[in-house]
Amino acid sequence: MNNLFSHAPLDDDLPPDLEALDPVVNTVVVPGPVSQAFIGFTEHTHLWWPMETISVFGVGSYVEFEENLILETADDGRTSVWGSIDDWQPPLSFHASWHPGSTAVWSTELRAAFKSVEGGTEVKLVHSGWEGSDDPLAARSKWVEAWPQVLGRFTRFMGGTAD
Repeated sequence: MNNLFSHAPLDDDLPPDLEALDPVVNTVVVPGPVSQAFIGFTEHTHLWWPMETISVFGVGSYVEFEENLILETADDGRTSVWGSIDDWQPPLSFHASWHPGSTAVWSTELRAAFKSVEGGTEVKLVHSGWEGSDDPLAARSKWVEAWPQVLGRFTRFMGGTAD
């Protein structure tokens, strides 16, 4: 017996599917300075987030960054915590747990970074931490499809054109 916990797989013995659980990385460039992009993303989320497709309560609710939480509020006042911010570095970045529509028992990680580039601000979103999900590949796949839609809406809100 090589290992006290011989039933646990070694890193080399991970199923091939787990190799497909790389972080989901999306990058867009929006017009304007870094501070404006950060404010647009974190203080005006309620104006651009696609509630018709990514929401707990649906159209009529809104998403906001409230103190250290990312929160959805329904038109009747009900709330759903989507995540909690654990690293807040305005206007350059933030890091948060991310669990819209579920509890914080299992959450993924979301990091957004804002950087000045030719023509405006680059917004890079890195979403990771799929391994704890009941179905890691499905969880990742959902956001592979969703983030381009979300960031496209943000880009248009900021006055840019989405690809």
